[in-house]
Amino acid sequence: MTILDLISRNATSRPDETALIELAPSRNHRRSITWQEFDSRINQLANALAAGGIGPGGKVIHLMMNSIDWLVGYFAILRTGAWAVPLNFRFTSRDILYCAGIAEADVMILGEEFAERVEQARPGLKIKRYIFAGQSEPAGMESFSRLLDSSPADPLNLEPGPEDICGLYFTSGTTGDPKPIVLTHKNLMCAAVTEQRHHRQAPGDNFILLPPLYHTGAKMHWFGSLMSGSRATILTEINPKNILDAIHSERGTIVWLLVPWAQDILGALDRGELRLEDYDLSCLRLMHIGAQPVPPSLVKRWKQYFPGVAYDTNYGLSESTGPGCVHLGVENEHKVGAIGRAGYGWSTRIVDEAGKDVEPGEVGELLVKGAGVMKEYYKNPARTAQAIRDGWLYTGDMAREDADGFIFLVDRKKDLIITGGENIFPVEVEEVISAHPKVYDVAAIGVKDERLGEIVAVVIDPQPGTELTEQEITRYCEENLPRYKRPRLIFFDKVPRNPTGKIEKPVLRARYN
Repeated sequence: MTILDLISRNATSRPDETALIELAPSRNHRRSITWQEFDSRINQLANALAAGGIGPGGKVIHLMMNSIDWLVGYFAILRTGAWAVPLNFRFTSRDILYCAGIAEADVMILGEEFAERVEQARPGLKIKRYIFAGQSEPAGMESFSRLLDSSPADPLNLEPGPEDICGLYFTSGTTGDPKPIVLTHKNLMCAAVTEQRHHRQAPGDNFILLPPLYHTGAKMHWFGSLMSGSRATILTEINPKNILDAIHSERGTIVWLLVPWAQDILGALDRGELRLEDYDLSCLRLMHIGAQPVPPSLVKRWKQYFPGVAYDTNYGLSESTGPGCVHLGVENEHKVGAIGRAGYGWSTRIVDEAGKDVEPGEVGELLVKGAGVMKEYYKNPARTAQAIRDGWLYTGDMAREDADGFIFLVDRKKDLIITGGENIFPVEVEEVISAHPKVYDVAAIGVKDERLGEIVAVVIDPQPGTELTEQEITRYCEENLPRYKRPRLIFFDKVPRNPTGKIEKPVLRARYN
């Protein structure tokens, strides 16, 4: 069985029940779709793609904002036997060009929000067919909605196997450029089974879906809803009021938050901007968090406002097909601060540099093994062999295990910065800023932040004899970096380097934290 089979099963067993709801409060927009309608629209787009030559082994770039149509597009690609290549909606034209070049995709499905970025990259793209989800498609592009309306809803005669590749996901690598991860149908089913086992989704649940669908995190959590045939509500405009409104109006039972969103809700309640008595939140049974370290103090504050709502922590990475390889468990709130124990169907180890298991309490690298471990890094056997050894995925995260078997993250093996759940490697920022004509040297580090976990800080050594201001750097970054990668703190100082020329990041972190 594959994820596609789950959709077909739900369309047959509960055809008239709601599968998805889409909310955009500022536009007073609410759209819903039944399981049968969802299945039919997927088939229609799959037929349109197949008619244009997309089939097994093909690749389709997928660049849209969260919506029901995002999921229609994603599963339609999979139904043709092709690989879905979801891109981060924060990607610049350069990023789009880079990823499309690696994927060697023939087709791109894009939302209207990305028209300008794609047009800028278009001269360098080898895309043969563009499908535009929006109004007034640019020249040379086809209409997403018209393609659906003109295509049959008959299922394609294709049955992908568990080992068949279905996705090419891009995550940041040590070089600063996104690195491609190959996922199979088996990987996706592992995520679905693990999530449903952990959080016990049932037909009466409604998962309030907030994080971006291009990422393995939120979508793989939603796969638990596919297992149970329960609905999900896609909230496209995220702020504390909208989140509570969605839970209240749609009778949401499960919400997955990033740390900043949870902190924003608590802050609004603390300040009296929101009042719990204005909402009926008795339906909410579970709040869980992942993607970054969770301060225990945050969970304690949350439980003061929501004492009857269960809490869970999830750990995962794109290479493990998202969250679930390690999870705390709702029965283990007394261990908040830990990321948990091996998830359902998963095994964990913590090893030293020689690959030997360390003793409880000792720090080592966290390894995970399970059916969700990616197939490979695309076209990079050397990096794959380094990351996967004897079936074990080396996560690059340093951790320790207590006497009860609970795992605590200690530090990252590399200099990754996690801000609001988004991964940023310092070199990504350094390479852009170093191109400024007045910059002699630059280093980027993560500085602790109560709301986002970390924020990006840069230390800049200007070119001798030049005057460089914070305002100049800010403007430059606004023009050359996605918002989430822009430095929040800018310092002017010498960049310390060791005798081999490497930046001494520990020195900088100690100085500026």
